[in-house]
Amino acid sequence: MEAVRIRLEQIQKTFVHRIKGEVTAVDNVSLEVAPGEFLTLLGPSGCGKTTTLRMIAGFERPDRGRVFIGHEDVTDLMANQRNIGFVFQNYALFPHLSVFENVAYGLKVQGKTSVNIDREVARVLELVGLSGYGRQFPHQLSGGEQQRVALARAVVIEPRVLLFDEPLSNLDAKLRVYMRGEIRRLQKALAITAVYVTHDQEEAMAISDHIAVMNEGRIVQIGTAEELYLKPRDAFVAQFIGRINTLSAEVLALQGGMVSISLLGRAFELAAPPDNLTAGGKIHVFIRPEAVTLTRKTGGDLLLGVVTERTFLGEKADYLLTMGDDRLSATAYDPLRHGTFAVGEKVGVGIEPGVIHILKERGQ
Repeated sequence: MEAVRIRLEQIQKTFVHRIKGEVTAVDNVSLEVAPGEFLTLLGPSGCGKTTTLRMIAGFERPDRGRVFIGHEDVTDLMANQRNIGFVFQNYALFPHLSVFENVAYGLKVQGKTSVNIDREVARVLELVGLSGYGRQFPHQLSGGEQQRVALARAVVIEPRVLLFDEPLSNLDAKLRVYMRGEIRRLQKALAITAVYVTHDQEEAMAISDHIAVMNEGRIVQIGTAEELYLKPRDAFVAQFIGRINTLSAEVLALQGGMVSISLLGRAFELAAPPDNLTAGGKIHVFIRPEAVTLTRKTGGDLLLGVVTERTFLGEKADYLLTMGDDRLSATAYDPLRHGTFAVGEKVGVGIEPGVIHILKERGQ
């Protein structure tokens, strides 16, 4: 089946909360997912990502706006008329049915013959690595195996699109990493358009072609993992995608497309400042912890910091530094080779101008 496009045009959904009254869960969201693309809706709890997914699926109807799958306006169609595959957070397997019967259920509803059902179920179980599991029941399977059954059930009907609602949240950390790779492999093998919902930014960055970051019912930025991490448009995206140090700074001067700022008691010159900066103004900047370099040397162009906390994580070590009145997080990789710094130790802190980014506040 040829991959199709998903398009949302200014969809909105409002619920009535018993205490809060009217709550706008999704606020004027427009979105386009290219054929064969894997797009993730990412954001904190209550940001509207699951409601958006449920409107694509047909489980919720938008109060306003339209939903298109391919060239068809499906806004008024029931979920079972949209030909979508949906993988639920809790898998939603039928406990009284075997693996074979769970996977075959959708084909039986479609009226397929027994011969076709046997062939298609066998093919999909092999695709998800569960050949020979047909007679097992859900309670006899591990969490990862149950997740594969849910995947098989979703794709066996050859849906036009594949939708995932936080499908890995019930798995342990190592299995989550493995299964996200399996989901990505399966989606690419099928060349099917997919929309995935998660609040886990690492998971989103690992599996997505593009990520739509949502907050308070709106999409605040869409981009690749690299674009969102390196070029966040505002403070929310910068703080939600990865870890950052947020620091106060003062604008010293503006000249020739450059801005000079005072930060951590030192002057730095940065390129391409926002248009609304003024000399003497206060701003906020962010620096990623891994962009901060630490050394036992001091003096010269290095700033001085004191290690107040250290967390050893195997492939990396996280540090919290005190620098005068400021505190700065730093991450050092491969500590077994390069050694670690002790709590209370004075260290040289290197910060290049290119790793300092001016935060755009909301509305700028």
